[in-house]
Amino acid sequence: MPSIEWTLELRFLIALGLGFLIGLERESSGADRKSGRVFAGVRTYTVISLYGFACAWLYRIDVSWGLPVGMLSLTALAVVGYLSKTREGRLGWTSEISALLTFVVGVLTLLTDVWVPITLGVVNTLLLSEKGDLERFVDRLDKSEFLAVLKFLVVTAIILPALPDREYTRFDLNPTRIWQIVILVSSIGFVGYFLTKKYGNRLGLWLSGLMGGIVSSTAVSIAAGRMAQRRPGVGFHALQMSILASSVMYLRILALVFIVNPGAGMLLWWRCVLLALTGFLLALHRSGVGKEAAEVDAVSTLENPFELKPALIFAGVFVLLSVLTVFARDALGSVGLLLLALIVGVVDIDPFILSLAQDSSATGALLLPLILAMMSNTLAKGGYFIVLARELRTQTALRYGIWAALHLPLLL
Repeated sequence: MPSIEWTLELRFLIALGLGFLIGLERESSGADRKSGRVFAGVRTYTVISLYGFACAWLYRIDVSWGLPVGMLSLTALAVVGYLSKTREGRLGWTSEISALLTFVVGVLTLLTDVWVPITLGVVNTLLLSEKGDLERFVDRLDKSEFLAVLKFLVVTAIILPALPDREYTRFDLNPTRIWQIVILVSSIGFVGYFLTKKYGNRLGLWLSGLMGGIVSSTAVSIAAGRMAQRRPGVGFHALQMSILASSVMYLRILALVFIVNPGAGMLLWWRCVLLALTGFLLALHRSGVGKEAAEVDAVSTLENPFELKPALIFAGVFVLLSVLTVFARDALGSVGLLLLALIVGVVDIDPFILSLAQDSSATGALLLPLILAMMSNTLAKGGYFIVLARELRTQTALRYGIWAALHLPLLL
């Protein structure tokens, strides 16, 4: 598809169209219509955009004062209009600010890439037209949810980019990777909160487990255990969330191994599928669980949807085990491979499994450490949940114990 040549004529038409679009929304929305006075309508906003385009043209032909004078003159008119409106007891800057933004859109249509003014014009129109929905959203917005979103933005958009993405020391500790673990654990609980609020305890937590298991089932287990600890009424559903995430883990690992080493994938496929199906059955099994505790509605008691403390603890454990892994490998050599498989299962087994699967020359010898790593990881996730949600320790130990024991015959 040939690229568009943005000639002056096309840019003029864009300025004309965007001004008309904004003006059409302002006039059709009935802004200030009750008083019989409208700050600006279709014609005025269109003229304002063309006024900006003309001032930008003056600037391009070295009449440099044309642009600031144009902006100041329009600002003065907007201020006069606002003062006149306030004397009549009517408040609100929306129409006046939109007029100034329309002027800027007209200017940018000539001076910059056209996507900039088009984006500003369309987004401005969208925000103006969705006033009612935005006001209803603000009325329903919970303060804790708003603070949680701010925390998420801080840890993802501010802290993460500032960290160095490189390995330090002989243990290959990467600050960016460690902080990504913090974000991962916190975000899974965050998503689970909103899904639970949207779809209820059962479906919301099930969806959180299934989606979270695609990324990190260990992180899901910690987030679910923390959720069960804070709100015992959803404890069994949180346990289901943890088991479902672990079930998805086997399918995720199988897909990764097939990509890296198809031979190892052929050895693993039926074992991973069997373990995944076992997990789904254990998640759905409700024997020994009180109905009242499982069905209680705890959506109204949801609190603190974005927690950093358990994520920081998990990241600390990840660093500690990374160090221990290097010591075990250096001290024991190839003999320590099985011990290493048991150690790494406490945190994240994906890097370990992928590093093993890359060795296509020893495909048969990979089966034992791969299964051991998955068994260790399953036991670790059960342990995390038991420590955090002690009221469900019997149910958790029974399910994860049966699941881990099933790995042993698969080693043969």
